[in-house]
Amino acid sequence: MSDFYTMKIAGLERKLEKFPVSDKLDIAAFIVFGDVEITVAGCAELLKKVPEFDAILTPEAKSIPIAYELSKQSGKPYVIARKGVKVYMRNPIDVTVNSITTQHEQHLYLGQSEVDIIKGKRVLIVDDVISTGESLSAVRKLVEEAGGIEAASCAFLAEGDAAKRDDIIFLEELPLFFK
Repeated sequence: MSDFYTMKIAGLERKLEKFPVSDKLDIAAFIVFGDVEITVAGCAELLKKVPEFDAILTPEAKSIPIAYELSKQSGKPYVIARKGVKVYMRNPIDVTVNSITTQHEQHLYLGQSEVDIIKGKRVLIVDDVISTGESLSAVRKLVEEAGGIEAASCAFLAEGDAAKRDDIIFLEELPLFFK
């Protein structure tokens, strides 16, 4: 039988299943895919908290629904930092990231079309959960390399010590579960 952590996000209660990331640590998995209700409500709440911005940038993949909905509600374009170079990406720029949930080195890429959208613009960096901050650091590097200006970094949830950070905006704190 699985163990769950129950929390409220944007006024909506969700049961998050716990999973081990090591023999000493479990995380409660927040999966936004398929949860339209939480995506819409959470984005409405985030938009009340973030400063003005011109474009949205998110890493592939779990936070794409959040970026889409923020774009829909704000009328601002969104860009996805891809995990692989696609044939249609001209002059790709890339950064390396090590995330707690992927457990290995990854790369994030922007093609020239995406760079053109964020160059010289105030960019809202969006993720579903900020934990170690590794993904956030990588996306911040992409914004810098693309010539954008970070307006703010935000997420639905800040996990563990990330909730103590003063450089991110988030809706709720998500604890880590030490064994």
